[in-house]
Amino acid sequence: MATVDLAQQQLLIGGEWSAARPDGATYEQTFPFTGETIGRAAAATREDASAAVEAAHAAFAGWSAAAPAERRALLSKAADLMQERAEEIAQTVVEETGGVFGWGMFNVALAAGMLREAAAQAYWVTGEVIPSDIPGKLAMGVRQPCGVVVGIAPWNAPVILGTRAVATPLAYGNTVVLKASELCPRTHGQIARVLHDAGLPAGTVNLITNAPEAAADVVDELIAHPLTRRINFTGSSRVGRIIAEKAGRHLKRVLLELGGKAPLIVLEDADLDRAAAAATFGAFFHQGQICMSTERLVVDRKVADSLAQKIVERAQALPVGDPRAQTTAIGPMINRASLQRIKELVDDAVAQGATALTGGQPDGPCFPPTLLSGITPAMRLYGEESFGPLLSIIEVDSPDEAVRVANDTEYGLSAAIFSENVPAALELAQRIESGICHINDTTVQDEPQMPFGGVKASGFGRFGGRAALEEFTELRWISIQERPRHYPTDPQ
Repeated sequence: MATVDLAQQQLLIGGEWSAARPDGATYEQTFPFTGETIGRAAAATREDASAAVEAAHAAFAGWSAAAPAERRALLSKAADLMQERAEEIAQTVVEETGGVFGWGMFNVALAAGMLREAAAQAYWVTGEVIPSDIPGKLAMGVRQPCGVVVGIAPWNAPVILGTRAVATPLAYGNTVVLKASELCPRTHGQIARVLHDAGLPAGTVNLITNAPEAAADVVDELIAHPLTRRINFTGSSRVGRIIAEKAGRHLKRVLLELGGKAPLIVLEDADLDRAAAAATFGAFFHQGQICMSTERLVVDRKVADSLAQKIVERAQALPVGDPRAQTTAIGPMINRASLQRIKELVDDAVAQGATALTGGQPDGPCFPPTLLSGITPAMRLYGEESFGPLLSIIEVDSPDEAVRVANDTEYGLSAAIFSENVPAALELAQRIESGICHINDTTVQDEPQMPFGGVKASGFGRFGGRAALEEFTELRWISIQERPRHYPTDPQ
């Protein structure tokens, strides 16, 4: 297997690539399919995290004052470099996360689009004139960059989510610290490198990698540092709660995009071939390791058997195995712990009466696409996010019951509804408790310009498009009193 050699991924602090302090400690990574060592990365300490925030703060004055045209040009150049390096970056995704090569290339394409969208937003830091009741007063709501933004990115869609963590904040004039996932430090390092090589000023972009056992200390330092102004985190709801609690103690604003248990509702009048295609893609793409993955198929009882058979046929046609093979569609789970947890969820469901219509047992480090029927609220799989290639069928007797089941979860990220009656589906969509809902399409979708985020335990705040302006700028009231005014304390 080709690798980006075993030289460590270094830290990027203040424009310099460097080893971890004080002794250059590193940690190793393994290839999820074979367990072989495929890379090393700097094992940062609190000292490194602090230095990264301070470097970003030192660069803020210059970068926030840079002309929008300069920020746009540099982010556009970074997008060009990312596309030029697409195959190298995609190969790193394969090695570090076990995703197939096409998944890596998809990551790069969407991430490059995010950089271009961010570049386009360089002129969006605008305000408004607000009418005042005070004679002679010009009052304005002014948007300004907020300062140092810490982005904490996950491993599952590493190029997309690592880029999303920093691109828009940079466009608005903030400086950033990207805290890489312990599972894909070299992939996240590629993002920092394209921004660095594009010519962003020293300290504008900083990269921290850390060993798993140091994660809590490093994250605590990044959040608690008095110069940090914003934190964005994408990951599990469990860790998101910890991030929110830490940020709350320090009165730091945080954007959280967390877990999901996405329902795909299929009504009696739906086009079943379209629904089967969308459900198969949504549930099994990248082994179901996507926050938007379709986990629950909420289907009208009258068409459930027909739909299930169509999905079984599609699922069984997906090649499972080594992600380095061009024909592989389903690669390994990220690690053995994830594989074991998925097996436990399936075993629990089957023990309580569920039926695995296809799949259901591990295949080496992989878990084949699995469709289960007979799912009830008593089973763990009904409520727990699997983050694996598991799709549960829950049969219902009416659209109202479908909405009730769809909302019967702590999560609320993505959802979908299939029906030939689009106005009726739109009415149902407005009743679904989710940040995202698609009609006659899959739950797994992203576009750089769209407001992306969830509700309930799926987090709060929005990435993407103009919605991000609220997250990564300060709105200030600035006024000019153009002529003398009378104050209540003035002599009569």
